Amino acid sequence: MKNFKFGLLPRILLAIVLGIALGSFLPESRGLLTFNDFFSQFLGFFIPILIVGLVAPSIAEVGNSAGRMLLLTALLAYGSTVVAGFASYFTGATLFPSMIDASAATQLSAQSSTLTPYFSVQIPPLMDVMTALVLAFIVGLGMAYLKGNVLREASFEFREIVTKTIATVIIPLLPIYIFGIFYNMAASGEVMRVVSLFVKIIVVIFVLHILWLVVLYVVAGLVSGKNPFKMLGTMLPAYFTALGTQSSAATIPVTLAQAVRMGVREEVAGFVVPLCATIHLSGSMLKIVACALALMMMQGMEYNLSIFAGFIMMLGITMVAAPGVPGGAIMAALGVLTSILGFGPADQALMISLYIAMDSFGTACNVTGDGALAMIIDRIKK
Repeated sequence: MKNFKFGLLPRILLAIVLGIALGSFLPESRGLLTFNDFFSQFLGFFIPILIVGLVAPSIAEVGNSAGRMLLLTALLAYGSTVVAGFASYFTGATLFPSMIDASAATQLSAQSSTLTPYFSVQIPPLMDVMTALVLAFIVGLGMAYLKGNVLREASFEFREIVTKTIATVIIPLLPIYIFGIFYNMAASGEVMRVVSLFVKIIVVIFVLHILWLVVLYVVAGLVSGKNPFKMLGTMLPAYFTALGTQSSAATIPVTLAQAVRMGVREEVAGFVVPLCATIHLSGSMLKIVACALALMMMQGMEYNLSIFAGFIMMLGITMVAAPGVPGGAIMAALGVLTSILGFGPADQALMISLYIAMDSFGTACNVTGDGALAMIIDRIKK
């Protein structure tokens, strides 16, 4: 019992249950509203900093490791991630309208309709999200091609500050923020509609994960001439390890061993698997696109393929910079959700809740898919 840790997922689930239970019976709390208002202001301030701090050094690192295999791996990983996003969009656009009552669409709010916070602290961001993205790309590419190390080292240290802030400030306070969101929704009568939607989305996304892995291994089987289902079976230890660790990085030794056992050459697996643990995020993409689409439908927000095409392609790049902490991918995605889809604080909180509720399955999909990409690259490089 000494090593027992109450992880982020149990805390999020407890926050949702308590928020619904207490919000259904108790009056609204101005203290809770004050905390939520301050936290959402801080989150809005921090998102552009997060983008610059994570994306710029990540681009610098990738650009510095030039080589044909790097380019091939990056293109395949990005392609897999983006195609998974479009698959998720088309699936959601087909299935979700029958699950969601669009006629009852209402905007979610992070604030009470009747009460106001005790006080409100305005924390304007240093720049908007799109400016931060462009700046991160310019600085990152510049560092990748310049020989100097001063700015590069400073960006790596700045990334450490951002990662520490996420791990020690934002992630620990998220359950309280989410508790407040669900408390308000329970008080306003919205909560049952949202929770029932949660359950439907989770079932659809779980099935999507399995189908996407089958697609990846069928493609790998066509390229390599091997039985795709036998290869997928070989990678199951990596899948179940990722379910437990919720970390692609922590699963690398198992993924590497199973990829070699599947028939990938050791030198190829040793390069592709660790790299894909960072840049191949098809499982995370499936979750974020489906959840975002469902929330937009639920609130009657405008959506179309043009909007989501830009969102998916930008998200595929942004998530590469996700920090290795629980919920890191969704934190890195918040900027794109805000700038392209127009998500507000309540939408962001629900996205975080949905994402973390399915974090294990998304990570397992990412990791298991790495084996398929390693097999494809191994055959191309022969």
